[in-house]
Formats: sequence, structure tokens, C-alpha cells
Amino acid sequence: MRTVRDESGRRLVLLKESDDASLVRDPETGERRHVANEDLEPVDGESPLETASRAVPEPVRAVASAVHDDRSLGLLVEIDARSPVDVRTLTGAVDLCESDLHGLLSEFRAAGLVAETDAAGVRGYETTERTSTALAAMRGADVDGDGDDPVESDDDSVESDDGPAADGPDAADP
Repeated sequence: MRTVRDESGRRLVLLKESDDASLVRDPETGERRHVANEDLEPVDGESPLETASRAVPEPVRAVASAVHDDRSLGLLVEIDARSPVDVRTLTGAVDLCESDLHGLLSEFRAAGLVAETDAAGVRGYETTERTSTALAAMRGADVDGDGDDPVESDDDSVESDDGPAADGPDAADP
């Protein structure tokens, strides 16, 4: 695999190369197609795995890069749910020592995931729009407004805008 650029400037992952054409994949759409070799140029300095990561929306990649484990992801989810939240409330609500909490908050600030703000007259934090978008996408919410994204229910069956799944708790008994 290699990263290449087509004539429009779009970065693609080169999957197979023959004498006159190459099979490439657009990481953002997943589309595979053959392109004439003369219409492709190599991209130096970008790993094909980095290019492939573009299949995941940028806000989600930012969150995935910044969180270390479920606890740090949970902290981000809590800040998003309570935004803006003051530090005292946050300290009392989470099971992190003060040092670990402030360390994670510093990392999240450096990554652009949270911003320091005034919450009820004291220092607090709120998630950025980028973080809220990423968390919504990770939850499976309809982040682009097209109505196509599934919503998970508590029983793990997938619901759509048309109602519950046929195997869900509201399914008719035969």
C-alpha cells in the first residue's frame, strides 16, 4: 500500500499496481476504482495507514487519539453531558484523584477537546463543538442530519426513524 494523489488532488490508498492502471481506494468513501498510472503521483511523507484513517471523521479521530482508556473517555462524556461544569462539581462527581483529573483535563485542552470557561462564577470546562460532534458520532447519533444513522436502544437492537427493529421488544408475537 502507498499513498497517492489523483489529478484532482484527492489522496488515495494505492492497493494494486499494473503496467497501465492502478487499483485505488478513496479512504473517505470506501470507493475502489482503477485509475491510469499517469493520473497518479506518489505522496511523500504520508503513511498509507494515515491516509486510510481518513475513513473515520476528523473529530472522532481527535477524540480517539486523546483518550487512553474507558475512564478518560467517560470523563469526556461527562463533561459533554454537564457542559459547562465547574471543577468542584467535576472533582466530586468522578472517581479520579485530583492529580489524574487535572492531568486529563490538561491533555484534553491541549488536544482542543475541552475549553476552560466560567461555570457559575468559578473555573470550569466545556467540550468543544468538535468533541460534541465526535461523541455524537461515536454514540451512533444522526450527526449529519440525513436520517440514515442508526440509533442504538438499550436492548442492542437497531432502530431507525421507521420504528423499532422487527426483533425488538415491540415486535408482534407470531
